[in-house]
Amino acid sequence: MTDTSKNGSSDPEIDPSSWIAPSAQLFGAVSVGAGVSIWHNSVLRAECQQIRIGRMTNIQDFAMVHVGFDVPTRIGEFCSITHHTTIHGCEIGDHCLVGIGAVIMDGAVIGSGSIVAGGAFVTEGSVFPPNSIIAGLPAKVIRERDNARANRMNAWVYHRNAEWTRRGDHRAWDGAEFEAWREAKRLEIETDGDLALQSG
Repeated sequence: MTDTSKNGSSDPEIDPSSWIAPSAQLFGAVSVGAGVSIWHNSVLRAECQQIRIGRMTNIQDFAMVHVGFDVPTRIGEFCSITHHTTIHGCEIGDHCLVGIGAVIMDGAVIGSGSIVAGGAFVTEGSVFPPNSIIAGLPAKVIRERDNARANRMNAWVYHRNAEWTRRGDHRAWDGAEFEAWREAKRLEIETDGDLALQSG
């Protein structure tokens, strides 16, 4: 990973419990929390401001995370930023899922427990309350529902995948053992027991 900040003094800060794919690229003032996974060919660039990724969040393949000139990018904990998304100078609350190909622009705020649908375009300065389902071009709230637990389940599944990938096993989601793990995790999430945990 290479730092391209102007004065060379602002290197990425990566928690040792996170997993970063070899092809992912992080530049500048990027802070990566505990249990985070950053997947293949994703790019995180912070030449000014800062990118902050909360614990247990996953940044999936080919995602682009950048800052605005005047605004940082903050992504909360237990979020899934899925394939081919563009996250640009915005704030995403805890326990959110951003669908494939979505774009979130400068100054936008996505409330906790929300879903941004695949292909949505969230315009600059848009603010959405917690528990929103957001879709369209431009994106609007199409319904309200607390998605936090379902979104955390997705984050846990990706955390498991990262832990298995770290040891060279690319079949983390296959077989009876996975199904048993997923059911146990679902029950744990139902009582919010997973929130105290860093991994597992």
